[in-house]
Amino acid sequence: MSVTRENGTPIEVLLVEDDPGDVLMTQEAFEEHKVRNRLTVVSDGAEALAYLRKEGQFTNAVRPDLILLDLNLPKRDGREVLEEIKKDGDLGRIPVVVLTTSSADEDILRSYQLHANAYVTKPVDFERFIAVIRQIDEFFVSVVKLPPRA
Repeated sequence: MSVTRENGTPIEVLLVEDDPGDVLMTQEAFEEHKVRNRLTVVSDGAEALAYLRKEGQFTNAVRPDLILLDLNLPKRDGREVLEEIKKDGDLGRIPVVVLTTSSADEDILRSYQLHANAYVTKPVDFERFIAVIRQIDEFFVSVVKLPPRA
């Protein structure tokens, strides 16, 4: 499957995830689904914000079209990262899917209060995890019209 923007460029996806197993499963889900989109991975909240703001080692970072954000991150919690993204006039337009193991009502409610575009609980089973990644990809990349890159 080759999903691209209307101008033919691949979709840039930023995965903010500290669990190497979940990173690997997401990468494998992209590969198995034949997703041509580019997946960039950062492993903590501080790195995510530096990447998005093009600071330090990320001065040449490509602005993501979609962010997959875990909540339980080192350095800067995912909730803090979400809040920072959504209060920024420029970054706030990037769709953020919270992709986390938590199914706690308070996490779901807080994420939507912070303007997450979707909240998805990670399945533990690999096949179901792949199906979830495929559904996120199909919805946010094939169905939803993404905002233009700045």
